[in-house]
Amino acid sequence: MKILFIGDIVGNPGRDAVKEGLPGLVSKLKIDFVIANAENAAGGFGVTQAVGEEILSLGVDVLTSGNHIWDKKEALTYIAKESRLLRPANYPAGVPGFGSIVMNTPGGEKVAVLNLSGRVFMNQLDCPFMTAQRELVELKKETKVIIVDMHAEATSEKSAIGWFLDGEVSAVIGTHTHVQTADEKILPRGTAFISDAGMTGPADSIIGVKKEQIIQKFLTQIPTRFETAKGKALLSCVVVEINPKTGFSTSIQRLQLSFS
Repeated sequence: MKILFIGDIVGNPGRDAVKEGLPGLVSKLKIDFVIANAENAAGGFGVTQAVGEEILSLGVDVLTSGNHIWDKKEALTYIAKESRLLRPANYPAGVPGFGSIVMNTPGGEKVAVLNLSGRVFMNQLDCPFMTAQRELVELKKETKVIIVDMHAEATSEKSAIGWFLDGEVSAVIGTHTHVQTADEKILPRGTAFISDAGMTGPADSIIGVKKEQIIQKFLTQIPTRFETAKGKALLSCVVVEINPKTGFSTSIQRLQLSFS
């Protein structure tokens, strides 16, 4: 079984890159299931129902998110009814939405997706380690193929959750920093890991935002409204091959495609 995980989709350029690149990737690589982080998909911050439905219509099976999931007000009602749009499972009890999901591939195999948020330099949510342990009790009743989106700032925290869950899940894939890392590996007990899948959005930017605005913020420290950059787009993703009988990964490959 092959899983394609698309790194943080940023604004219209990111959605266009998915629209242009996803069909070819699915066909060429024989992808069985597609996951994408969509928390920045609407104008660079948050997600709306229209944007979520657009991405799902392109062939993405599950949308994950992170700390920007609430940036658009309508997300509160959309996420409560759309189970394919996840928010981190370690938000406090009572928060709208779903932290995990189990779905079938076209071939009939079940895939579970679990969304977690880190706490280092991030909002102080419930413990992602303990949340993962609790969630896995139920997910393992349905399938051995479990993909974790660890949305976090610190590579140390992402690495720690990868090692913590080695042999318990199929893959731990980091998101949030918008910079694809070169540390993809299969951990000793069969879990695929990478610190960050990267960004799917404008290539000529600073993590998706217009360069001038970010530079000005660093120079002056004056708050400013960030806007999604335009121009050539980059699609960053990870392909994980998994043995569905064991749930263990046999390979992980990072990819980046450019579109004008």
